[in-house]
Amino acid sequence: MRLQRGSGARLALIGLAVIGLFGIAGCGGGAGMHRERPAKGAPPNAIGVNAYLWRASLDTLAFMPLASADPYGGIINTDWYSDPEKPDERFKCTVYILDTRLRGDALKVTVFKEVSNGQGGWVPSQVSDQTSIDIENAILTRARQLRLSNLRG
Repeated sequence: MRLQRGSGARLALIGLAVIGLFGIAGCGGGAGMHRERPAKGAPPNAIGVNAYLWRASLDTLAFMPLASADPYGGIINTDWYSDPEKPDERFKCTVYILDTRLRGDALKVTVFKEVSNGQGGWVPSQVSDQTSIDIENAILTRARQLRLSNLRG
């Protein structure tokens, strides 16, 4: 099947390629990364990232179906979620936990959006940068709440 200029299939293919590139880009290490495997002698249930950020990420995105979660790599991928009030658009999130410490820069959220093309298919759409920031802030707030409740008792 030949993909012609302006065809929906071509747009979908380009969208999938872009999503794949974002996923691959998140796999690379950075100079400021402080991610470690659990130390020798650590409890067998220890994870490789900040436990408060991990739990807070899962709690905050609990309304979205979970596609995969890697507690050692610090990556959470949700599946597509459509708000019942707006069934013509759907969202997907990837959370990267980049540090073992509870810090604001230890978290990166990427949000993907698709809108219905009216023919049963989906087309990638632009997401406001503020959406990712709002989700990051919600996760950080929840992580602080979890830490405080753990300190209090």
